[in-house]
Amino acid sequence: MKTNGNNIKPDWTGGTPQTRDFFFALLCGILFFLSFPRFGFGVIAWIALVPLFVALNNVSSLSRALLLGWTAGMAAYIGMLYWIAHVVVNYGYLPLVLGVILTILLAGYLSVYFALFAAGIVYFRGRVPLYLAAPVLWICLEHLKSGLFTGFPWENLGYSQFSNLLFIQMADITGVPGLSFLIVLLNVAFFTLLRERSKKSLALALAVFLIWSGVYAYGAMRIREIRQSMGNARSMDVSLIQGNIEQAVKWNQDFQTETIRIYEELSLRGAKAPGTLIVWPETAVPFNFQEPGVLRARVRQLPSQTKSWLLFGSVSYAAAPAGTDYFNSAFLLSPGGDLAGKYDKVHLVPYGEYVPLRTLFPFVSSLASGIGDFAAGKGYFPLRMDEKKIGVLICYEGILPQAARRYKNAAADVLVNITNDAWFGRTSAPYQHLSMSVFRAVETRLCLARAANTGISALVDPTGRILAQTKLFERDTITGRIPLMQTPTLYARYGDWFVWAGFIGLAGLFLWSLTRRKRNVRR
Repeated sequence: MKTNGNNIKPDWTGGTPQTRDFFFALLCGILFFLSFPRFGFGVIAWIALVPLFVALNNVSSLSRALLLGWTAGMAAYIGMLYWIAHVVVNYGYLPLVLGVILTILLAGYLSVYFALFAAGIVYFRGRVPLYLAAPVLWICLEHLKSGLFTGFPWENLGYSQFSNLLFIQMADITGVPGLSFLIVLLNVAFFTLLRERSKKSLALALAVFLIWSGVYAYGAMRIREIRQSMGNARSMDVSLIQGNIEQAVKWNQDFQTETIRIYEELSLRGAKAPGTLIVWPETAVPFNFQEPGVLRARVRQLPSQTKSWLLFGSVSYAAAPAGTDYFNSAFLLSPGGDLAGKYDKVHLVPYGEYVPLRTLFPFVSSLASGIGDFAAGKGYFPLRMDEKKIGVLICYEGILPQAARRYKNAAADVLVNITNDAWFGRTSAPYQHLSMSVFRAVETRLCLARAANTGISALVDPTGRILAQTKLFERDTITGRIPLMQTPTLYARYGDWFVWAGFIGLAGLFLWSLTRRKRNVRR
């Protein structure tokens, strides 16, 4: 126990204040990654930032605040993104040591935003109330993290609530940033109550409770409205095929025939009604579908057999001025087996589907020898199924709100996410990937049909409820009838308006802090 005059403050760690601060920073990072799947629960996010606020409580140095925030970020992102090493070692063919180093480097970069958040808290202390500064600062930094250097919006704070059905309905107004804002605000309320039991802290807690109650009330009302609209909407049958093809044999020419046989068998079992949309995962067809051949003929024959539409992933190519461009594509075949449309993936994953800075740093190519190099598609254009429109999201695009929004504004009737998460193995990544995809349904009020090679495949309704999902590394199908919705949403129309309001608010808080500082100097 340490004393300071008449104030007695417990030292929870029994060590020096510096040791205690780092302990709480690490605790914040641990709680943060435990807020997300596969190892955690969303409710932990409600208190995850409290230890960081405790660590910063007696810190006045911005450099020390940066260090504490960076420490919390490293604990959070190493725990959350440990699977990066698994991917680059097993499929990028990098040495284990280099895979670990790359994971640490990525975590270190992402931790910069945690560090800036901590420094902002210390900077604004005494000038701007924490309940204003912390939530606004967080969503602005989160937006920068999601957009700078191609962006990495993986598991932003609001995504932790994917299973909290009542709470996430607000995403059709503010998107995920609004949820992040409310979670940080709740953390501030808990910290304020922990630090002081005053009328002011109780008033803040009551205000936050009323705000959260309003959000839950909106969620209940919105779910009731959407489900009523679902009952009145036209609908169609879908069949999601999870072939569970091992990545090690996926591109082996000797296994191509067996791969197509597996998908044929599962598709014939799943397509029970004419007009069904059968969905195979990303790169399910492991050969060049544009070239004539026996396997191509078998794929084209399947829609005729089932009298259904077939959507599948494959690699495609097109002539380019400098040679040939290759694309990660989705093909749509009509019930007659004819090509009805093709979508080329727009947002490619750096060092996964292309190698940036190849010309500036030639050594990068040798380090990334196991990585493909694709060209980007021209835009998010829905594929047509007669009078229906399908918005296709390939792999990583399922976590991009702007991609789903563009489909929604192009009058898409349903979102289809095809992915191959075999790269991730049995790590947390497949669970995290699904948790983020859920929000595309809520933001747009469209059904999301998700077909993954090794899982997790799922059907998600426009309220974000997961109607059905598969297990990892099992051969399976999901069949269901989904509504085709055209319900407008504020978020689909105006996008990240809430974040831009946050940037304006942050500028206002900064000016306010300068004004307060000048007044203090005069005094």
